[in-house]
Amino acid sequence: MSSQPTRIFVSRLVGQSVFDPVGDQVGKLRDIVVSVRNATQRPRVLGLVVEVLGRRRVFLPITRVTSMDSGQIITTGVLNLRRFQQRSTETLAAHELFDRQVTLGDGTPATLYDIAIEQDPRRDWYVSTVAVAEHHKRFGRRGTSHVLEWDEVHGLASETAAQGATTLLAMMDEMRPADIANALRDLPPKRRMEIVREFGDEQLADVLEEMPEALQVEVLGILDPSRGADVLGEMDPDDAADLLGELPAQTAEELLSLMEPEDAEDVRRLLSYEERTAGGMMTTEPVVLDPGATIADALALVREPELSVALASMVYVCRPPLETPTGRFLGAAHFQALLREPPSTLVSQIIVNDIDWPRPEASLAEVAGLLAAYNLVAVPVVDENQHLLGVVTIDDVLDHLLPKGWREHG
Repeated sequence: MSSQPTRIFVSRLVGQSVFDPVGDQVGKLRDIVVSVRNATQRPRVLGLVVEVLGRRRVFLPITRVTSMDSGQIITTGVLNLRRFQQRSTETLAAHELFDRQVTLGDGTPATLYDIAIEQDPRRDWYVSTVAVAEHHKRFGRRGTSHVLEWDEVHGLASETAAQGATTLLAMMDEMRPADIANALRDLPPKRRMEIVREFGDEQLADVLEEMPEALQVEVLGILDPSRGADVLGEMDPDDAADLLGELPAQTAEELLSLMEPEDAEDVRRLLSYEERTAGGMMTTEPVVLDPGATIADALALVREPELSVALASMVYVCRPPLETPTGRFLGAAHFQALLREPPSTLVSQIIVNDIDWPRPEASLAEVAGLLAAYNLVAVPVVDENQHLLGVVTIDDVLDHLLPKGWREHG
């Protein structure tokens, strides 16, 4: 292996790009796989977890790494694209050891927040030192920090050690919800739940929307019902309805009764439609404007950072009330059309309404056909009286067109 720093902290490696010998990026490093056998044998580095195209996480043996530092990782270029499956003898350094509760040699409790790895003269990689913070004796907060040899702390090899998620959550701050969901899926259930409990309601809602159905049900099942209802309220109504549809009727009804009435009303309405219909796929929170709204008003609304790309692509003009189901639907305008007109122009002057928009009972195939025929990423769903009920976005259509369980095979 080429010349490089002798000690590298894992926190500085996670998220770094992984390259082949000619300099082409093959993925990003998401974790280090180590073998923590017992308290007397130095933990050995087995390989890397690399996220490649399509968010698939694969295992790269450490023997195929030719250079590694905190700026980049270079490999031999040979990658086995089989999805990484963690073995019982393997430990993920960042996801399973960071935030672990350990004790120092004098019995002082501490929290491990980083790990350093080194290469020995035989070119094997091992865990050499760990960074820990003592617990504040009075308040339980982080106290004095130390960088110690790996065998100067006790608890690395314990499978039952208490573990928080502060350090790991900080590392996840810059990750997309889909990438976080992918990472959680690969963790042991115990560690996954420790992390889930530390998420805020809004972040957990975003991550839940990206999880396979079985994992959604598992996560919701460990939450207190009141908190589960709060998280459901933060989800898009269509995603919340899909999740509640996977639960026993009694459990779903209990959660609905704990949700805010307005949120619950939207979800109940969606649950009344068949799953693979426009009504069953739509969201009830599109960008709706009254006939007097200007281009400037519309652009201000679609700038909302929490609005998905698909929902922000179209605005809908309706007579009051503007909450779905609205008054009479007058038409829709694409974001691109908004950019072509002066800000003072009324949106109602550029809307189109010459398409036979789907009714809530329209099939998945009908909705997909409309999206394809008119090059749209969202379509309004209206009733027989031309009231806007909701909007079906292309991501929800793809979610139903892809094979069941597609998120589990990424």
